[in-house]
Amino acid sequence: MPKMKVVQVSKAGGNFELVERNIPEPGRNQVRIKVEACGICHSDAVVKEGYWPGIQYPRVPGHEIAGRIDAVGADVTNWKPGQRVGVGWHGGHDFTCEACRRGDFINCKNEKITGITHDGGYQEYMISPAEAVAAIPDDLAAADAAPLLCAGITVFNALRNSGARAGDLVAVQGIGGLGHLGIQYARQMGFRTIAIGRGKDKEALARKLGAWHYVDTAAGDPVAELQKFGGARIILATAPDSKSMAALFDGLSVNGEMVVVGATQDPIPVTPIQLIRGRKALQGWASGIATDSEDTMRFSTLTGVRPMIEKFPLEKAAEAYDQMISGRARFRVVLTMGG
Repeated sequence: MPKMKVVQVSKAGGNFELVERNIPEPGRNQVRIKVEACGICHSDAVVKEGYWPGIQYPRVPGHEIAGRIDAVGADVTNWKPGQRVGVGWHGGHDFTCEACRRGDFINCKNEKITGITHDGGYQEYMISPAEAVAAIPDDLAAADAAPLLCAGITVFNALRNSGARAGDLVAVQGIGGLGHLGIQYARQMGFRTIAIGRGKDKEALARKLGAWHYVDTAAGDPVAELQKFGGARIILATAPDSKSMAALFDGLSVNGEMVVVGATQDPIPVTPIQLIRGRKALQGWASGIATDSEDTMRFSTLTGVRPMIEKFPLEKAAEAYDQMISGRARFRVVLTMGG
């Protein structure tokens, strides 16, 4: 049988291993994708370190996958070999639970998660449920598309569902893997975009990405700075630091909302009085489903939003992961197949 290169983790806390496997065949309602690029996300640590309850090993990480349909299984009618497609965090749903019956597929009780419940994109070919597949626009390169399928969709979908309207003040906390995309999307959606970071050195990049104003948390009180402009209608919290999020909460306007996409285990210390005064809100946001990914990529193509990426070949997955987990990457790391 034909073989493929695969990077797997054999046990919780184990190292990345480059191995050969047989190229798999798609089953019913599945497609096989020839992977061209796969982004490395901080959430891949869940697989590497075994944080996800019940995860089975060996497991191939990766949920920012861009490539082409290579083969389709039985009953797949909406995808054909040769189509450019991607797969993100949401790896499928059961269609029958209460959430799915209401069309809320991202909250499926039995949600599949790419690279966690089944093998992901750190390999040359991968199998995906057909409902998790998103079409990639022709003029979007695979290496640029890959991070948009997690980092991109997360901030784009959060912003467009936040209730903010063109002209509103939107602050983006953090200028990293999520934040550098959040600033671009906020600007292109017509928001008065404020970037919030630590250090004067980040200001030039923030403005280049589209920020109208920059708030340096090391230089003064960021809440006072936001309130100079009447407060933020939305604060998009992208940096996974609960204390930093809480320290910004009073920078919201009346009826303002902090939308949290930076995942952390620590509590966000916000008091009931802070919520009640000015009728403010604190909400989390999960990424989205395949159609949301398609909207994200189309909007990115239309407006010129692109991730800042560093490329590594599949064979250097361990080195690429270290670049990401160390925080050195500016700002997304992408594995490319075939070199």
